[in-house]
Amino acid sequence: MSHLSAAEVDAIAEKVERFVRDIVAPYERDPRCGAHGPSEELVLELRALAREAGVMTPHILPDGRHLTQAQTAIVLQKSGLSPLGPVAVNTAAPDEGNMYLLGNVGSPEQKARFLNQLVSGESRSAFFMTEPAEEGGAGSDPSMMKTTAKLDGNHWVINGRKAFITGAEGAKVGIVMAKSDDGACMFLVDLPDPAIRIERVLDTIDSSMPGGHAVIAIENLRVPADQMLGQSGEGFKYAQVRLSPARLSHCMRWFGAATRAHEIASNYACRRHAFGKPLVDHEGVGFMLAENLIDLKQAELMIAWCAGVLDTGELGTVESSMTKVAVSEALMRVADRCVQVMGGTGVSGDTIVEQVFREIRAFRIYDGPTEVHKWSLAKKIKRDHKHAQEGAAA
Repeated sequence: MSHLSAAEVDAIAEKVERFVRDIVAPYERDPRCGAHGPSEELVLELRALAREAGVMTPHILPDGRHLTQAQTAIVLQKSGLSPLGPVAVNTAAPDEGNMYLLGNVGSPEQKARFLNQLVSGESRSAFFMTEPAEEGGAGSDPSMMKTTAKLDGNHWVINGRKAFITGAEGAKVGIVMAKSDDGACMFLVDLPDPAIRIERVLDTIDSSMPGGHAVIAIENLRVPADQMLGQSGEGFKYAQVRLSPARLSHCMRWFGAATRAHEIASNYACRRHAFGKPLVDHEGVGFMLAENLIDLKQAELMIAWCAGVLDTGELGTVESSMTKVAVSEALMRVADRCVQVMGGTGVSGDTIVEQVFREIRAFRIYDGPTEVHKWSLAKKIKRDHKHAQEGAAA
């Protein structure tokens, strides 16, 4: 973790903000932004500009140290001010979470081979965990995993199907989750690989992530034993190392997007006149924007609180669940109000408000739907009650 001063972190964040607002935002209407995310050509162009501006992978320092979670929040919130920002400066999912996982669990050889190309931004990655629901595969419950890994000499042979694999099309690094006799495992693979076949890229509500979300068939994928990440059967433990920070970084990035949507809606309400006065002077509109300020501040404080917990070294499972629910729901309210304030303009592609609304709606599903996190928190309440009763009885 870094020991940068607050002023140094603020300087990084300010540099990222200027780049995203001044250089990246004009690309939001680029025809290379498609239904399945920005094209590979556009990604490479934006990343070349980020390198030139000195803002590539800003949350990882040149010596390989990561910013603390609290510092990362300040930077990633600025990267999210455009839907293209995280892609451009290399703070986007799934790469940001995969870099964090590899940095914490990977061997020196694995880092040299797989991590360095991600940190430099020359490659993208994919995390192969979720499986097709119609086949009873793993989704919000990863223990339902069907994909298998069998040891054959000094290789593992992997078979299964995956779904909603973000960025698989165009990725050069893959982390594949499968189940061995010992339990869940993770494997590092070079992509593309003929044994990993993209069946189709799904049409989804969101459109900010390169490569979209794919359905994948894995047929007799042979992976050398030294490309297992960590130990056999420890995959769920490693997933937890990745999931809490990745869950939180989603909150950081979309906080930036919702902030920008609020700025656009506020500007619209102050300029647009109806019924004899600016929209903002109509109580119904003014109050919606006021509620946005409240929700944004609460979201910001929840992110900072959870980041502080993770920076103590705790897994932060409970805290990240609470934050994911609170922030995703608050930002959804913000995005919805922005659309409403702007009326017909709000549902058009003339601004990014409509896209931010779609992206944040999908965010409420990513890394566990709200209801899964609430269910997990309810189980904690029940456990705590039981322990309290047992303690009283003793």
